[in-house]
Amino acid sequence: MDGTQLVKGVLDLAVLAVVAREDGYGYDVVRRLRDAGLEEVGDASVYGTLRRLYAAGALTSYVVPSEEGPHRKYYGINAEGRHMLETQAKTWSGFAATMDGLVAGAGVAS
Repeated sequence: MDGTQLVKGVLDLAVLAVVAREDGYGYDVVRRLRDAGLEEVGDASVYGTLRRLYAAGALTSYVVPSEEGPHRKYYGINAEGRHMLETQAKTWSGFAATMDGLVAGAGVAS
């Protein structure tokens, strides 16, 4: 199965989880997702997800000057984003448990 398709389906949840731990700018969020094991996540997908979550009212943003180049736009989670994170995490947990049961029932170790 192509992991990139799975990542697309849960990218909102992954980005919200990363930003809930600590505010971050675009490439920082990409790096933390990759470090967590989502190596195939694309830069453009994450940047687009950050913009979309911000437009949906789930994230706040602020600009921090950088001595190494252009200013960086940081994103942080707000109450709406935490609600989205909790809701999506419950949905994911239920889905993952269902899939684990199906795979185990087929005699395959997950």
